Amino acid sequence: MARIREEVAIAAPADMVWDTVHQDLRNAPRWAAFVRRAESIDGRLGRGSRLRYELDLPGGVQTSLVLRPSTWDRPRRCAGRFVEGPFQGTWSYTYEERDGSTRVVYEMDYRLGGLMRLAGGRLVRQYEEGIRRTMSSLKEYVEAQRARPQRPSPPVRDLRRGRVWADAGRPEGPERPVGSGQ
Repeated sequence: MARIREEVAIAAPADMVWDTVHQDLRNAPRWAAFVRRAESIDGRLGRGSRLRYELDLPGGVQTSLVLRPSTWDRPRRCAGRFVEGPFQGTWSYTYEERDGSTRVVYEMDYRLGGLMRLAGGRLVRQYEEGIRRTMSSLKEYVEAQRARPQRPSPPVRDLRRGRVWADAGRPEGPERPVGSGQ
């Protein structure tokens, strides 16, 4: 089996990094090399769920793989097996937070299956380089998200009461009428 191990330090709390990697699948293509689309097949996330990643691999190869997490210990560790697709083996993400920064370690023990096996060494090297780019892009993406100022929610009109509310639907604080001074 081949082994990949990459690590990166991200200037963000572990919860934020975890959410980016394991909860926000819709935005995975923004930071993950080769990922065209990611989704939960079962409609849920967590231990035992099935996650599909549609990939555009080097050489114009389009494929998908399905992962099944067997460990879901937020925000410390997520690990599992490849259950469908071109890879056979295991994967894991480990998170260690210190002083507001998170060290992320990605490990993958795998063997190429099916027709991918015929592509051999060149594809493996390109895929490994893609994992390195992914970790670097994850760092850039999360740190940019953290640095972005939080925009207040737009005012929401409550038609039943004839008032406009600021912060409607935001869990950070109580709703308050706009211009009420409260």
